[in-house]
Amino acid sequence: MPEQSERKSKLNMNRPDTFKTDILEVIEYWYKDKRDIDITIRQPEFTSLCPMTGLPDFGCITINYRPNIKIVELKSLKFYLLQYRNLGIFYEHVVNRILDDLVEALAPKWMEVEGSFTARGGINTIVTAVFRSK
Repeated sequence: MPEQSERKSKLNMNRPDTFKTDILEVIEYWYKDKRDIDITIRQPEFTSLCPMTGLPDFGCITINYRPNIKIVELKSLKFYLLQYRNLGIFYEHVVNRILDDLVEALAPKWMEVEGSFTARGGINTIVTAVFRSK
């Protein structure tokens, strides 16, 4: 049986180390000294590739967060998420990767990323990762 790296090259998938996070742009949250807000962003047409088969995985990514001093610029987030279309990655890693990248860019007070993925092999999967500042 071919190694996983051999399968990836034959399936023409991008590797996680080719992924760009510097396209995420941030905006100052002007009301940081007045009040907390909670932001919910949904990407209902999220796609990535199954690293085992190369077939597309479909789902909805929901990002909930409470900003500290920065908020994400939505167009840049859209282009960031579009990179996953050619990336071979498991559901559990997708959600954690998005959370880590956004926490690094935004330094929020709190953030949760949920991936609700459509059925594969008759099984639906929902994965949630949470960050809380110390």
